[in-house]
Amino acid sequence: MRDFIKRALKKLPKMTTEQIQDLLISAATEIDRLETVLDSLTEGILVCDTNHTLILANKYAERFLPIIHYEQGDDPIWLVVREEMVADFLETTLLNGDRVEDREFDVEAKGIERLLSISVLPLVRDRHVSGSLIYIEDITEKRGKEARLRRMESLASLTTLAAGVAHEIKNPLGSLSIHIQLIQKAMITNRELYNYDHPNGHDSPGHDPTAYFNALDKYIAVVNEEIDRLNRIVVDFLFAVRPMNMDFREGNLNTLIEELTAFVSYELEESHIVCALELMEELPVMQFDERFMKQALLNLIKNAIAAMPAGGTLTIKTEAKDMDILISICDTGIGILEENLSKIFEPYFTTKETGSGLGLTLVYKIIREHQGEITVKSREGAGSCFVIILPIPQKEQRLISYGGPYAI
Repeated sequence: MRDFIKRALKKLPKMTTEQIQDLLISAATEIDRLETVLDSLTEGILVCDTNHTLILANKYAERFLPIIHYEQGDDPIWLVVREEMVADFLETTLLNGDRVEDREFDVEAKGIERLLSISVLPLVRDRHVSGSLIYIEDITEKRGKEARLRRMESLASLTTLAAGVAHEIKNPLGSLSIHIQLIQKAMITNRELYNYDHPNGHDSPGHDPTAYFNALDKYIAVVNEEIDRLNRIVVDFLFAVRPMNMDFREGNLNTLIEELTAFVSYELEESHIVCALELMEELPVMQFDERFMKQALLNLIKNAIAAMPAGGTLTIKTEAKDMDILISICDTGIGILEENLSKIFEPYFTTKETGSGLGLTLVYKIIREHQGEITVKSREGAGSCFVIILPIPQKEQRLISYGGPYAI
């Protein structure tokens, strides 16, 4: 088409008014077709001229990248894009004349957090750079699938490892515990014999065995604590890898949450944490395993408490959205480092000195057994928000959709 227009322009002085009108109509039709193609793409396209002003943006780019109203040729693109981090990136890259591919940014589009991959490429025409092409791809689902696959692979490797290791650890721990108890009994007998032989204490100051007995009691107490901690880790380990026998029954998640918050109310009060419940009235009835769901929610609540050592607010919210029930557990605590967000559900990953790294793995496994998903949004120093997404049973879907334009 471009070659046709070039040839036509050369003949323009000889063309009649009608021929010029036909040429303009053809050009307008071709431009409209190209714009339709651009707007039909599932990737964002932004085109800038050599002065870095925005001259073209397709619908996808405008949908996922907040762009203020612009007039072609007025402002550089970094003044047109409202997302500050993206604007700074574009300004630095374009002014330096760099070529950057697949730089990732978290942006909010229509109230939903999305992960975008942005590339800045030179726009080449006739072997000369005539501007810049900015390519935008929504990789939220792609990264989510990769993370889910990684978690499932981790769980599979964990299962294989657990089959031979967990019991081998648990047996000697049991033996250690028994022998520690025997040592304690022998200590009690020795103490009683010494006190019987020395009713008035030891005759030589500075050589009183009582001090040694007390020291041994402390050492043995530490050993017992460590054995108990290892036992808890092994129990969590086995729980994480064994198949879960779910007992699904209809119930109200709001009631479950109210019972849990009542259970931890004393701990919340002692930690100076205010608990705010925002529970949707008439929440659809769900089928879930009460025991496992309690454990998952309790783990998240305990984590939230640990994340607010100086106190704060714990907000638990339920809502029905589209065909899902959402449970949000948000805190105002220390938050999670950005580089750790993709790892927190993986086995053994923990930032706690005494953590097993299996707590959130168990939560993830329980939610997956309920055919659900769990996501997290956090920023260091600004708290964390875990969102559990559970599908509403088909029966409830029909009740919600009945009479609507998409009734099932």
